[in-house]
Amino acid sequence: MSKTIFITGASRGFGKLWAEAFLKRGDKVVATARNLETLNDLVIEYGDSILPIQLDVNNREACFEAIKTAKQHFGTIDVLINNAGYGLFGAIEETSEQEARAQIETNVFGLLWITQAVIPVMRAQGHGHIIQISSILGLVTLPVLGLYNASKFAVEGLSETLATEVKGFGINVTLIEPNGFATDWAGASATHTQGMPEYDGVKAAFQAGLTEDSFGVPEATSAAVIKLVDTANPPLRLFLGKVGLPFVKQVYAQRLASWEEWQDVANAAHGK
Repeated sequence: MSKTIFITGASRGFGKLWAEAFLKRGDKVVATARNLETLNDLVIEYGDSILPIQLDVNNREACFEAIKTAKQHFGTIDVLINNAGYGLFGAIEETSEQEARAQIETNVFGLLWITQAVIPVMRAQGHGHIIQISSILGLVTLPVLGLYNASKFAVEGLSETLATEVKGFGINVTLIEPNGFATDWAGASATHTQGMPEYDGVKAAFQAGLTEDSFGVPEATSAAVIKLVDTANPPLRLFLGKVGLPFVKQVYAQRLASWEEWQDVANAAHGK
């Protein structure tokens, strides 16, 4: 049976790839973008199966209106994929107030507004699946992506909590955590701080650590996302790509070792 999928940030990258994959198999897709012209090819090919909606997720009122429009048009919203977001590259010291606020506004609050808007629809239906596009950088960090790391850590905490709150309504929550993929996330979609020479060495080391094998093939993710949407009991977290799990296991082993080393101090701080 076909589903109705609501996807934010569908103008390019994962959002557009997945929108087309769902349309190809006969699902209905609500695709949001700031520039609707980027969706013209999908509209021409799939006609009434796609509902394009112009949306800036930073506008909370517009997010609620978009969900309302989608519900009225297709009658249901089975799956929400919160994909809108971007990367801010630059050292933390370099980051301006405007850059920091804009990063959190889009990646955290934009996701929150759409999530809040869709919950009443899914609760009334008695079913739904909210898929939040996080990152392995919501679990571990890399230098010169501090504000992006922070935004995805926030998405992780918000969504893990959400899962416990809405499970009883028949709503599932999944965090998708991709490693790097060869989309334009680090290109046209990204923003960069004004560089300081003090961080040239850090940035050079970061770039030197990247290899061709670090980045997955974006088109290969569609089958995984379709399988996720179709499973009856979806996981809370799903890595995309082969880099994420080894990286996270290495970092978490180091964290556990550090916590164990300081456990006597932690116990003493309990006071009884």
